[in-house]
Amino acid sequence: MKKWQCMQGCGACCYLELSDRSEVPTILNAEEFALYQSLIGADGWCIHFDPLSRRCRIYENRPRFCRVTPEVFEDLYGVTPEELDEFAIQCCCEHISDRYGEQSFELLRYEYLVGHSIDSPQEDSPPFD
Repeated sequence: MKKWQCMQGCGACCYLELSDRSEVPTILNAEEFALYQSLIGADGWCIHFDPLSRRCRIYENRPRFCRVTPEVFEDLYGVTPEELDEFAIQCCCEHISDRYGEQSFELLRYEYLVGHSIDSPQEDSPPFD
């Protein structure tokens, strides 16, 4: 079974433009939705996203809706803990494809990362950090 992982240096999920995220107003409460909207920069990216490193500048203090945990995904999406890995991997693949392309290096790198995350780390897995 593949295990979800966040791929450093990606940031595809940090593109917050609502035209790409039509579900957001229906899954967040009013307070979270207001916060979400306040984070959208003029270019559609989160104002806390560093485009050079492709990392979050407030990662340790990021909002609840930016966290991939069983509790958050069950609350927001109705995804059970048993479904989390598959659902989160699919979400990441969609975001990466949307931002960087269906044949992008980022998508290939992510597919490799999660493909090699089955139960135990592979000795031949290259570091992507």
